[in-house]
Amino acid sequence: MIRILAAVCAFLLPGPAMAQLANQLFGAHQQPSLAQPQVFGSYAKGCGAGFVRLPETGPTWQAMRLSRNRNWGHPEMIAYVQDLSRAAQQIGWRGVYVGDISQPRGGPMTSGHASHQMGLDADIWMLPPARLDLSVEARENLSSISVRTEDQLRVNSNWTPQHLALLRAAASDPRVDRIFVAAAVKLEMCRTATRSDRAWLQRIRPAVGHNYHFHVRLGCPAGSSGCITQTPTVAELSDGGDGCDDTLQWWVTDFLNPPPRVERTEPPAPRARHPREYTLADLPAQCTNVVRAQ
Repeated sequence: MIRILAAVCAFLLPGPAMAQLANQLFGAHQQPSLAQPQVFGSYAKGCGAGFVRLPETGPTWQAMRLSRNRNWGHPEMIAYVQDLSRAAQQIGWRGVYVGDISQPRGGPMTSGHASHQMGLDADIWMLPPARLDLSVEARENLSSISVRTEDQLRVNSNWTPQHLALLRAAASDPRVDRIFVAAAVKLEMCRTATRSDRAWLQRIRPAVGHNYHFHVRLGCPAGSSGCITQTPTVAELSDGGDGCDDTLQWWVTDFLNPPPRVERTEPPAPRARHPREYTLADLPAQCTNVVRAQ
């Protein structure tokens, strides 16, 4: 009994617990905190209270990789995912397969993402669902499809007009701050989108590792004054109104096909810490309450 009380006190009181890795503390929770929905901090250094769970299966979606317990988010994100899944039916898909959203209380994850910490990020698979009654085991083993070539410069034969239509629907929702896709996808959409319907393209941003899924990020929801808006904003990133500008071209000329390296004379910058290395002390103060709450 004494040992149990000591362990409880170490968790509830300031002290050594503050030095524990935050991803272990947040990852240990299987349920959200019982509080009004709010998010605190930033997408890569934050947490959330009052999250709700995306049901494992719905009429137009299935949550994948259920063993991760990452189908939780702010209610606004859960509603958005369900709305998008219905939009997918309108473009000819059965619905959508949904990857990671967040842990029950957000926070840094034990593996994978640097973001997805405030319940405002969601991964939507590029694989059109063939069925929406997959077993738990099937959801662990099924893989998505890549929609770009190996050289990362073009979309491949998996890319369809329906992918374009789904991303248009996803980005046209006013709740969305930005959507991350492979650079080849952004390039293809810039090439094929009509001249009269391009405003939504501004929210589509190229990012590494987004050829099997696209990553939706919502803006800060009402009632979450502790939420930090991502800067620069998409509007500040784009000088052409649709993001099909010099920034996108940089991905082709410098990132995907980098110029010859120049020998550095100054010492390299110190390595940035990954969120998996954060302790509670690195997160907003409200996250200590979130992770310790009932």
